[in-house]
Amino acid sequence: MNDVSTAVPPLPVQSEPPADRTRLWAAVAAFLFVPAAVVAGILTLASEQASRCVTYGEQCAPGLPGWLFEWGAGLGAVALLVALAAPAVRVRQAALAAQILAEATALVVILSHA
Repeated sequence: MNDVSTAVPPLPVQSEPPADRTRLWAAVAAFLFVPAAVVAGILTLASEQASRCVTYGEQCAPGLPGWLFEWGAGLGAVALLVALAAPAVRVRQAALAAQILAEATALVVILSHA
């Protein structure tokens, strides 16, 4: 009459960790950098001052130094490689942030030549 049941607690359901899409976003940012640079170049050449500089050689502004573009594009490429190859998630996230910042710097250099 005394029914004793030994209840086993249910095992906790282990859910999968959220998917890390850092590598995907790094590849997308690198892929979109080239069209963004082309659009920035077209916007720069569409300004009156830049077209006067190209056509007549007048009112040419120096803009930001060219080495800043080279360093921005180079650092973006290195950060892309780190974001794709690093095993740790935090390293990939930091590399993605550095890549986006470097690519934005290179685009600002292109736009500064107007």
